[in-house]
Amino acid sequence: MDTHTAMQTYAKVVELGSFAAAADKMGQARSVVTRQIAHLEQKYGVRLLNRTTRKLSMTDAGRAFYERVRPILAEVADLELSLQAEGQRPSGRLRVSAPVSFGILHLGPAIAEYLQRYPDVVIDLDLNDRVVDLVEDGYDVAVRIGPLLDSSLVARPLAPQQLLVCAAPSYLKRHRAPAVPDDLKQHRCLHYAYASTGNEWHFEKDGVTHVVRVNAALRANNGDVLRTAALAGHGIILQPEFLVGDDIRAGRLTALLTNYAHTPISMVAVYPHRRFLSPKVRSFVEHLEERFGSPAPGAPARRATTRRSR
Repeated sequence: MDTHTAMQTYAKVVELGSFAAAADKMGQARSVVTRQIAHLEQKYGVRLLNRTTRKLSMTDAGRAFYERVRPILAEVADLELSLQAEGQRPSGRLRVSAPVSFGILHLGPAIAEYLQRYPDVVIDLDLNDRVVDLVEDGYDVAVRIGPLLDSSLVARPLAPQQLLVCAAPSYLKRHRAPAVPDDLKQHRCLHYAYASTGNEWHFEKDGVTHVVRVNAALRANNGDVLRTAALAGHGIILQPEFLVGDDIRAGRLTALLTNYAHTPISMVAVYPHRRFLSPKVRSFVEHLEERFGSPAPGAPARRATTRRSR
């Protein structure tokens, strides 16, 4: 009997909790599933499952076996997919997650180019500023701006972005511009709700870090909302260059505290850890790298439009 097939059957029995459910899922007779589990137990000389008429549970050996078998099966499946994909064009459905404004202004044109190049791929794009669970929610790729919190994901760096403090001239006519970071405590600040540092803004000068806990007149989970409020003169924002750079160059916003620096925030393409990627995932990530490669910190993303995004 094929041991690899028996391992697949065992994993399916554990995941579904019964022989009958596994048999139905795999399109096999229950007797075949039973024989495959018995084959493993005889081969390795241990009982893997405790069986009663009402309950099925793993033994300690069965649990250890399952934990070792699961990644082996995943790797074999990836290998088979990779071998089957050799010479094939990317095709199938690709689920992508990205921040709202970045998706609308930058990722949209990039996807249009990608689909022109690979017409056999169908993309489901979900725009959301919250961080999604790629595995749990079934996404193939996500674009993330900011620190990567999930170390189980593979991250491909795109363009780092410089953070800038700025406000509208109309606001600065009513309020004196801050000369040092601590002056921000006396100002109305417009704060990004998903910032990894909470409501603290971090500055650096001459090797010294300055941390300011700002008073948020407005908190929002989307950068464009904050930008609109800033343009209307409602306060000071701290946002990436790609969100406010055009406004600063056009004079709609004024850069503040320019003699203080910020650590650039990262922009990455992430996907679940797999040794062998499907052609659609590999080609899409490579397309993002080509279009939004990593220029010098503070520069706009390569080949991307220089308009705002987040």
